[in-house]
Amino acid sequence: MMLTEKRKKMFLGGRWVEKDEVIHVYDPQDNAIITTVPKASEADILAAIEAAEEGVKIAGNMPVHERISIINKAADYVEEHRAIFAETIAREGSKTITEARGEVVRCINTLRLSAEEARRIIGETISFDQMPGHENRVGYYYRFPIGIIAAITPFNDPLNLVAHKVGPAIASGNAIIVKPASLTPLSGLLLAEAFEAAGLPEKVLSVVTGSGREIGDILVTHPSIRMVSFTGGMETGEKIAKKAGLKKLSMELGSNSPAIVLQDANIDDAVSSCVAGAFGAVGQNCIGVQRIFIETSQFNEFVRKFVKETKKYKTGNKKDETTDMGPLISKREAIRVEEWVNEALEENAILLTGGKRDDAFYTPTVLMNVAADARIATEEIFGPVVLLFEVENLTEAIEKANQVNYGLQAGIFTKDINLAFQAIQQLEVGGIMVNDSSDYRIDSMPFGGVKGSGLGREGVIYTIQEMTEPKVVHFNLG
Repeated sequence: MMLTEKRKKMFLGGRWVEKDEVIHVYDPQDNAIITTVPKASEADILAAIEAAEEGVKIAGNMPVHERISIINKAADYVEEHRAIFAETIAREGSKTITEARGEVVRCINTLRLSAEEARRIIGETISFDQMPGHENRVGYYYRFPIGIIAAITPFNDPLNLVAHKVGPAIASGNAIIVKPASLTPLSGLLLAEAFEAAGLPEKVLSVVTGSGREIGDILVTHPSIRMVSFTGGMETGEKIAKKAGLKKLSMELGSNSPAIVLQDANIDDAVSSCVAGAFGAVGQNCIGVQRIFIETSQFNEFVRKFVKETKKYKTGNKKDETTDMGPLISKREAIRVEEWVNEALEENAILLTGGKRDDAFYTPTVLMNVAADARIATEEIFGPVVLLFEVENLTEAIEKANQVNYGLQAGIFTKDINLAFQAIQQLEVGGIMVNDSSDYRIDSMPFGGVKGSGLGREGVIYTIQEMTEPKVVHFNLG
């Protein structure tokens, strides 16, 4: 079984490195120790950067057809070993085995997309003769790799979010150093195995395991790092932005996603979509539904049906094929969610269902009558909790949806195209899903937000744009 030999090693500059000091990786379901991974030191990060300084030259000189071949072979490897990848995701994280299998499929797709887009990194001719006196000048621009990329990834999609950074980086001829979440490092190490098996040259990729507090600053501030790609919380993102210096930043920093249900919406479709969007992946999802605004005429029926569907959700063993929802990533996180819910209840919120914690498990929870300034209404809960609000019309719904300092994605349910376009124009978000919840994404679309939700866009082709720069070439023909 993969990872047996390398379970105590990290992938540093293309070589598997073991350390005496380790980090324990736990299964959040029962807190059992799965394995250990090295606890990287400052010297290890500097070694990874030194390797990447050579790796970026190797990657930049790699012909496009080789990049395509390597990425596709890595995708083949993941596909061939998909059961082990899914088991690893499910064991080290919060996802059920069914959700984990879905993430493996997405990872394969992300890699295939990266291989395809490698052949489409193109430039354009420039009409220099548009200016009088420049008639004898011609030229064009092309895109070149930015250099060494530092990628910091979260625990909630431990495989596909690594693929979203590594695939485009290799496709565009860069070297990349990945620092996966300490809670879920195994999936990223498995992806390193896939690229090693695919024949990726040494020094192009590192997957370094360790504490962000101890190695993060070096990784984001080092002058050789030309771009930091970070997915995580807004507070950490702000700290990185202040420390990083003059380098490119791409950040996806979470959200507090709204869904709007208008009076003409198909209630059953809206309920089904929003329940799945709120409680999938235990609500530990940056585009998960957190606030739902329902027009008055539909409110009571929507609430009744939503609570009924929520109560059907089965919480339990992640490995059980019939389980809908497993534990949060840790008992600590479950306690935090519990505290936020209790705060809202103390401020006169109404608990419609859920609100119970058992170790790291927290039941799917629905609240009503939550104060607009409650922490659970203004911050990202990142747990299985959804808030229901009654509104008079779309204008009120949009106004309330925009009140938070997040803007990643939103959903609206309506049959009226004019109202849909009003929401499209006025909601302060990076993506609008019409007749779907906010929790909809394919890996080829531009993905990102506004306000506190981040900078730049992910999605393979858009990540490649972020990871390359245009270079202008001009000829004076005399």
